[in-house]
Parts: sequence; structure tokens; C-alpha cells
Amino acid sequence: MSVTSKGRRILAGVATSAVLVATISAAATPAASAASKSGGTLIFVTQQQQLDHLDPTRVYTGRDIAFLNTYLFRTLVAYKYSAGNAGYQLTPDLATNTGVPSNHAKTWSWTLRPGITWEDGSPITCADVKYGISRSFAQDVLPDGPTYAIQYFNIPQNADGSSKYPGPYKATKAEQALYDKAVQCKGNTLTVHLNKSVADFNYFGTYPAMSPVKKSKDTGEKYDLRPFSSGPYKISAYKIGDSLTLVRNPKWNAKSDPIRTPYPNSIEVRFGIQPDVIDQIMKTDSIPNAVSFDGLLPQDVPSYFSNPSTAKRGLLVLDPYTRYQAINAASINCLPARKALFFAWNTQAIIDANGGSKYYGVPGDNVIKPNLGPDYAPTTGNIHDPNWKASGNPAYAKQLLDQAKTQCPDVYKKLTVTGYSVDLPNTPSYKAWTPSISAAMKAAGMVVTYNFIPSGQYYSTVMNTSKQGDVTRSGWGADWANASTVLPPLFAKNGGFDLSQNWNDPAYPGFMKLVDQAMGETNRAKQSVLWHKAAQYAMDQYWVLGIMFSKAADAFGSGVGGVQWWGPQGTFLFPKMYLK
Repeated sequence: MSVTSKGRRILAGVATSAVLVATISAAATPAASAASKSGGTLIFVTQQQQLDHLDPTRVYTGRDIAFLNTYLFRTLVAYKYSAGNAGYQLTPDLATNTGVPSNHAKTWSWTLRPGITWEDGSPITCADVKYGISRSFAQDVLPDGPTYAIQYFNIPQNADGSSKYPGPYKATKAEQALYDKAVQCKGNTLTVHLNKSVADFNYFGTYPAMSPVKKSKDTGEKYDLRPFSSGPYKISAYKIGDSLTLVRNPKWNAKSDPIRTPYPNSIEVRFGIQPDVIDQIMKTDSIPNAVSFDGLLPQDVPSYFSNPSTAKRGLLVLDPYTRYQAINAASINCLPARKALFFAWNTQAIIDANGGSKYYGVPGDNVIKPNLGPDYAPTTGNIHDPNWKASGNPAYAKQLLDQAKTQCPDVYKKLTVTGYSVDLPNTPSYKAWTPSISAAMKAAGMVVTYNFIPSGQYYSTVMNTSKQGDVTRSGWGADWANASTVLPPLFAKNGGFDLSQNWNDPAYPGFMKLVDQAMGETNRAKQSVLWHKAAQYAMDQYWVLGIMFSKAADAFGSGVGGVQWWGPQGTFLFPKMYLK
């Protein structure tokens, strides 16, 4: 998953009790109790002008997955609505089970519950789920969402790796038949046939992209503005740049939904509020029923959590995300040049600007975070290289540039004369980074420019290969507890989030050989070793720089109860939140 200010793409989370769960390092976590009650309006405030997406096919940030799955969408399965280790366990949602594998986990089946309904009271059917999943294949109309269906469904692919099934909008009869063979309904049972064994495929059932869409309500690209609800709330109003209002769905059937506890009468997301204003609201508790959707500004985190009166209204936690900058290997197609960028980067200045290691995080040595359990192993080189310095090593970077001048003079000229570009969300926090980045690059003899992109449009922009710059700020959390949801999405063509555009890199085939071996290995211990090798291989190509194993700092008003941390999606445990 990916990340904006705190986002997955900063993707999803991790999913087993073996994982080191995020721990509270400041402020007690108030739990939902007998005091939990219904009523009131729960308000979320954000600097974003909109949610990245409301269309379930396109939702792919951990916070938005958790938020929308709580209030608006129901999925085949869900993570348990619990804090701590229990929250990583799967539980049935629309289905009566968490998924039944067969044929060596190449086939998965779910049987739907009786009595599940849409917001108009009509029944949710297996055909609705099948149709909803089919929309993921319409990448020309509905981009930005997870692509596991395209990767894993037993549907032939074109030479470029795209599916021969183009989705429901353009498919011919023959093309639709390919999908119908891979995804089948028999009564209320959905069966999916995969092209390989995927022992943990049922975790994908937690994603909105595996949820139903009613075909008669599908408006294609415009569905992003008004999706049809299957959950306890429905959209009352949505205006980009203003607000999103959810009200109770009178057709929601609590008897068919044993996991949701919809406490508020309504939920409101207020857009376009300046970050310093949001933090002031949190500090002064001026809107007691408000929650910051963005987290605190880095400069406000130390004072907020060192003050007992505000610390009790905050969560300072280890999040499941790895933050990094992807180097566009299509434009920086030269290993010495990428290494020069890596070793020139001033990681320490960014840590300091975000509150220091106590509040922000520590440098990382690969995109797999240590809380992913056995799939993480320390790499060699990169930040373990004697030449690496947290504040940057301009002298060593210049040596690497000298190599680039000979091997790739065009890239050398871009870095040192015309300037390379860095994509950043258009927020005060990221703008505050630029002086230290510019100074570090100048010291190394490089020139940098910046593409500031509105945060609500950030990923839809940088995931367009024609609009992405040379270095792109991003972040990722494992979709579930296997590096299969980290390395392939980030570094495989059509993996879903390859901002490094590395598929034309001469080193790419060697990387994919390791990935394919790992994906086909059913022995979990042997698979972990292969992931270690693949992670090392990727780091040796310097497809990313400035990796950070980060923390999150969240804040809420005194009128909000039941506030806890939900590990799988790296965000608030929305289902437990209520108004006191």
C-alpha cells in the first residue's frame, strides 16, 4: 500500500500475531467499554481536498481502506476489530468463512451470508461480488487500485503483462468468457481460480477491490464520487474541497453484520484545513468531537506528547510503513548516478525536521520493515556502507558522479547541470524539507528541482509514468504479513506500485528470477530466505533512497472515546470510536 502524509500506499498492514505489533510509546490508549454509546457526529479534519478515492476498486491507502471498510463498504473478510495482536486475525464479513482453499491453494471459495443488502434494500449477490472484482481489470478507466486480481487470476496475459481481459466495460464476448472461467458463482458461493498457488490469497479478501459493486449503479469513473453503500452508513453529501458526510444506512441489517458497531449518527470529513490549524484544534481541544485525519505536524509532535494534558489525547506508535524515495530508473538509468543520489541525501536533516528519532523513526536498509517478522533481514551496503553518512557524504557522491560522467553522460548532465526533479506532496511539512535537500545536493555538485503535487491528487499523478519525476516521495506497508506484498508491488512491472520504473533496467531480470522463485516456494522458511536475497538485490541496484522505518503521531478531541490503534491498516481502530 502506499503513503501520503501518513498513507499506504502507505499501503495496508501486516497480518499475523507473529509480527511485532505497533506499541504505544506515549499516552495510554482508552478502550471502548460499557461507556460506549450511539449518537452525535464524529468529525475528521484533513488538509486534503478529497479522499484519494471512494470507488472501492481504486481505494489503496491503509487509512482510507480502514475508514471506508468500517463505514461504507463490506468485504468478503475483515480484520478483527481489535487492538493488539488480535486485530491481525481474519474474520468473516460478507462471507460465512475466511476463504476455503483447494487445488494447492490455486482455488479459493467464499460463501455469502444470507440477508446482506445494499443501501436500497436489494440483496447483495455473488454476481455483485464477481462484477465488483472484474472492475480491477479496467485499468484504463479505474487506475490506482491494487492489481492482485490481474496478477493472480487464471486469465491469459498479453506480452506486456497486462490481462487479456480488459474489464467489464470493453470486453468482447470471448474476453468476458476468460473472466467467467476464472471467477465463478454457484448459488451464493464465489470461486476464484488462480494461476499459481497463493497460500495467503484470502487476505486480499479484506480489500475493497474484492467487494461487491451493483452493476446497475456503476457509473464507471464517476463512481468515485458516489459509490453505493453496503455498510452501516451511506453518502449524504460529497464535495471535493469541502466535506464528505455519511449518515446511517436504514437498510443496513445488523443481524447480517456481526462485526460492525456503528456508534455515531453521522460522520463528517472536513477537507482543505491547513495543517497548523488542525494542530491548533487538537492542542486547544476546540472541537472535542474532532479527530485529525493527517496526524500531527512533525514540529508539533514533541510538545504535544511531552504535555500530559494533550498526550492523553494522542497515540504515538510504531507504524507498519516504510517511507522512502523511489528513484525513477527510466530517467536515472545509471547505477553510479543512483548511488550518488543515495549517498548525497541528507537523511538526518529530515529526521530532525520531523521531531527526531524519538518521534519520527530511524534509517532503514531495505523496503521490508523489521515488523514483518521472518521476511526481514539486514542487508549489506547502502546505509551499512562505510561511506554512508546520515547527513550525506558529498565527497563520496562526487566520486560516484565522476563514474557516471563516463558511463552515462546524459544522466550526469541532468544531475549536475539541468537539474533532476523530486516529487513531493504540496504540504508545509514537505516544503520544509527542501532547503536541506537542496543544500546536500549542492554540496555534492548536483542541482535539484521540485514538483509539488496536491496531496489528494498525489498518487494518481506520480503513478502516471508520463507525469512522474526523477525521484518520488512515497511509502508502503505490507498488504499482509508476507514480503510477497512488498517486493513485487514495489519493484515488479505491473506489480501495482512500481514507482522505480525499473523494468528496463538490465538488472531487472535477475531480480524477477528471485521473485518468481519466492512466489512459487510454499515452504515458508525457504521463502523468507529468497525474500532476503531479493531485498538485497533491489538495494544493490539503488532503486530507492532515504528509507525510513517510521512512527505515527495521531491526535483526537476529548469528546471522542474508544480510540485505539489498528495495526493491520496502520491507523485508528475506527469501528470502536464513539462520542462521549
